[in-house]
Amino acid sequence: MLPSRRGRPGRVTAFAALLLVTAAAGALAGCGDTGGLRDAGATAAARSPARLWPGLPPASSPAYDIGEVEHARVEGVAVPGGDIRGADPVAAVRAEIAAHPDDYAGTGARYHETSARMADCGTENPEDTEDTGDAGDTEDTARDGCPVLRPYYRDLTGDGRPEMALGFRLLPGRLTAVRVYTVEEDRLVRVMSYDDAVSAVELAGRAVVVRSPSEVAGYEYRLQWTWDADQRAMLLTSDEMLRADDGGDGDDGGHTGRPSPSASPSPSPSSPSSASSPSPSGDAP
Repeated sequence: MLPSRRGRPGRVTAFAALLLVTAAAGALAGCGDTGGLRDAGATAAARSPARLWPGLPPASSPAYDIGEVEHARVEGVAVPGGDIRGADPVAAVRAEIAAHPDDYAGTGARYHETSARMADCGTENPEDTEDTGDAGDTEDTARDGCPVLRPYYRDLTGDGRPEMALGFRLLPGRLTAVRVYTVEEDRLVRVMSYDDAVSAVELAGRAVVVRSPSEVAGYEYRLQWTWDADQRAMLLTSDEMLRADDGGDGDDGGHTGRPSPSASPSPSPSSPSSASSPSPSGDAP
C-alpha cells in the first residue's frame, strides 16, 4: 500500500505564527479575547521498540530464495531505436515461454494452455492506439483467446523514458503474470516478475501496486514494487494485508498465501498463487 501523505510542518508553523500576530493585534486594538489555551488532557508516554529474544543469533542469509531482484535480458526481442514502445509484447511473452519449457511445453506442464493459446495472439502489438489509461476504453488482449494483456507504458525508473508493464494469463489456472521491462543498450530487460491471484494492478507514480485476494474475509494483500537504481530492478518495497476497498469476502477459492520459493516460471520469481484478471491503470500505447 502506498504510504499516506504526511503533513507539511513548514506551512503549519507559518499559519500558527500568523494567528498569534493577528491575536496580538486584536488585543492591542481593544478587542475582547474569548479564546485561550486549553488542556488537551494527558499525553501517552512514548515507548521505544521492545526487542524480543535478544540472545537469539541473527540470521546471516534468507531461508528461501524468492527472487527479490529480477534483472534479466530478454533474448530475441528487438527494440527498434531503443524505444520500448517498438518492442513486441507478444514476442516478449513467447521468449519467456521458450526459456522455460518445463512450465509451458506439453500437456503435463502447469501452464500448457498459455503456450497453446499464444497462437491466437499473432505477432502484432496487442494495442496500437493511443489511450488515456482507462482499462475500460479498449480490449485487454490482442484478439479473442490470446492470453497476453495489452501493455502500459510509464517512466518507472526516473530516466525520462517509459518502461513497459505487461501481463499475461497463466492457464488453465487462474494466475496472472505481471512483468515490467526496460531498455538497456537497446536490449529488452525484464526488471520485475510476479505471479499471483491478481485482483488489480495499478501504476501509482513510479511504483507498481498489485492487489491480491486474501483467505481472510474482507481483507486483501497489497504489494508495491519500486525502482532501485543500485539493483537495477523493481524491488518489493511494501507487502501489506489491509481491508479490501470493496468489502468483499476476500476468498477467491485459490489463493495460497504470500511468496514461496517455488511457484513462478521466471528465473527470479516473487510469489505464487492463483488468479483472476488484472485491471491495469496507467499510460497505454
